[in-house]
Amino acid sequence: MKLLALMKKEFHRFFHDPRLIVTMLLPGLLIFLLYTFIGEIAYGDEAREFKVYLSGSSAVTVAIEQILAENGDKVEWLPLENEEEARAAVKEGEATAILKFSENFDPLQEGGSVSIVYDHGSEDSFYFESLASAVLTGMGMRFLIEEETVKEDTAVGAEFLSTLLPMLIVCFIFSACMSVTLESVAGEKERGTLSTILVTSAKRSHIALGKVIPLSCISMIGAVSSFLGVALSMPKLMGFSLGFLGDYSVWSYVLLLLLILSTVPLIVGGIAAVSALSRSVKEASAYTGVLMIFTMVLSLVTSFLPTMGSWVTVVPIFNAVVAMQGVLQGGLPVLNALLSVGINLVYTALLIFAIAKLLSSEKFMFGK
Repeated sequence: MKLLALMKKEFHRFFHDPRLIVTMLLPGLLIFLLYTFIGEIAYGDEAREFKVYLSGSSAVTVAIEQILAENGDKVEWLPLENEEEARAAVKEGEATAILKFSENFDPLQEGGSVSIVYDHGSEDSFYFESLASAVLTGMGMRFLIEEETVKEDTAVGAEFLSTLLPMLIVCFIFSACMSVTLESVAGEKERGTLSTILVTSAKRSHIALGKVIPLSCISMIGAVSSFLGVALSMPKLMGFSLGFLGDYSVWSYVLLLLLILSTVPLIVGGIAAVSALSRSVKEASAYTGVLMIFTMVLSLVTSFLPTMGSWVTVVPIFNAVVAMQGVLQGGLPVLNALLSVGINLVYTALLIFAIAKLLSSEKFMFGK
């Protein structure tokens, strides 16, 4: 009962403060506006015409035509007679891409293959490849992608998306957790209200849980807001209308949501532990600021480590970022993602145990 009372107190404080509610909802809105704006700059509203060399036939081409028509775009299918000449045309920008289906291709049977040749440095070529890949993925087909050239000045690409987006998600979540956790732990400690709770018969583990559980639930509002911002902005960023899911399946979004939610209690536990060690909100803010910078660096370093072993899974937050990158790069690392979720929850439990120990220490609570 005392645990429920402690949790109720935290929920009451949050839902009666409109500023905290706005802080939770703001990250998703910022992500949506930022990536929608990038998508508008990269692709704009001008109708485009694509010239694509086609070998073989499939219902995939009909689906591509329909989606392009919805966006006001057109595609001209050119017969693939000489592949070397076609590749040269793609490289020189005279054609958009090459789409090849194996002989007697049947999407309902295994054994067939599809390949896409495109220029990653061309916006139109990259757009078409993203669209074709999304259609093929949605139909459950396996396919091969070939990049004819890669230019340094590529405007928007999957690599950019997978590198920057996980870092932004983690940073927004960290900010949301800070806004509610610092005041709840360090703030109450500074005002002396936490001392009042500590002199009661409530178990220290219950006090720790009474902080971490409701603060995590509250912070998850910000996490879900960030997830919705990602889910709604990715199609636009990839050059599609908001009604289209782009390169990503429903399971990709589910994995992203699970990874995001698993980092919330972990970050809340970390900030709560730092706050318990601090004597004031100002001191706790300084420490958590350093912790946030460390988290940002940890989120960015993955882009400089192209080959990473299974050891990544045991590193908190880092594991979730790597799994997010795998999802955003078109893969579906289900096992790694679920392991990362479980391991982050284990770290959260360890942090709750550490917070309970800190609350039991007169040295850290009362400076004695």
